[in-house]
Amino acid sequence: MGYLNSVLSSSNQVYADDAPVSGGGLSQNGKFSYGYASSPGKRSSMEDFYETRIDGVDGEIVGLFGVFDGHGGARAAEYVKQNLFSNLIRHPKFISDTKSAIADAYNHTDSEFLKSENNQNRDAGSTASTAILVGDRLLVANVGDSRAVICRGGNAIAVSRDHKPDQTDERQRIEDAGGFVMWAGTWRVGGVLAVSRAFGDRLLKQYVVADPEIQEEKVDSSLEFLILASDGLWDVVTNEEAVEMTKPIADPEEAARRLLQEAYQRGSADNITCVVVRFLANQGATSRSAVGVASV
Repeated sequence: MGYLNSVLSSSNQVYADDAPVSGGGLSQNGKFSYGYASSPGKRSSMEDFYETRIDGVDGEIVGLFGVFDGHGGARAAEYVKQNLFSNLIRHPKFISDTKSAIADAYNHTDSEFLKSENNQNRDAGSTASTAILVGDRLLVANVGDSRAVICRGGNAIAVSRDHKPDQTDERQRIEDAGGFVMWAGTWRVGGVLAVSRAFGDRLLKQYVVADPEIQEEKVDSSLEFLILASDGLWDVVTNEEAVEMTKPIADPEEAARRLLQEAYQRGSADNITCVVVRFLANQGATSRSAVGVASV
C-alpha cells in the first residue's frame, strides 16, 4: 500500500486529470489495515473529503476514519475533516464514555464551524460518516447520507442510517421545530436540502441538526471489514454488492479503488469517496511487520 501517498494525499487531496487519489496503511499493533480512494467522478468540482488517522490516546492505539460529503461548496466538509477528530480525541471522556464524547465532538465542531461562517453569503454544509476503533470496540457515527456498512460473518449489515427528510421520525422532528418538508425533485427540508442532518447549513440549522446516530459493534472474529462511503457510491451500488466486491480483495486500498471504479462505470453523477477498513485479528496479520501511518 502507498504509505507515503497516504500521508500526502490525505492532507491536501490534490486531483490530477480526475485520477483517483488513493492510499492506505496498517496499525502499529497489526489489528487493522485501511485504504481509501477518492475522485471528483463526473463532477467538475470536488466537495468530498476523507480522513484516515491512527493516534494514541491514554496508551490505546485508536483508528479514526471518516467520509465527509459537502454541499453548497467544500467549506463545511473541509472544516469537519480538519477539526472533528482533533476535537474528539481531546475530549476528556474519549476513552471512558466514547459515545458521549462523539456526540459532543460532532455538536462542538458544528457550532465552531457556524461561528466561522459569519462573513459567508452562501450556506455550506456537510455529511459525516465516521468510524472510531478503540480496543475491541467499533463506534460508527453518522450525520447525513454518507453510509457505513460492515461485513460480519459474510453478511452485509448497514451500521448507519441515511438521514432523509421524508423519514417519519425526521419529518416529525423538523415539523416540531417549525420547519417543513416538501417535494422538489426529491424530498427536501424547506424545499432546499435533501438531507435532514448535517454540519453547517446555518439558515436551516433549526431543523438540520448535527446530532449523530451512533452504533457500537464488537470487533471479534466474525467482523471482517467496514466500508465508509459517500452517496456517490451508494447511489448506484447496494450494500450487498459493495460487500461482495470487497470480500476477495485483501488490500483495502485496492478494494476502495475497485468500489470507486465500479460506481463510476455504473454512471454515478456525484463525487465518489470510499474508505475500507479490514480487521486482521484472525488473518495472521500479527506476524506481518506493522507500519503505522497517521495522516496529517
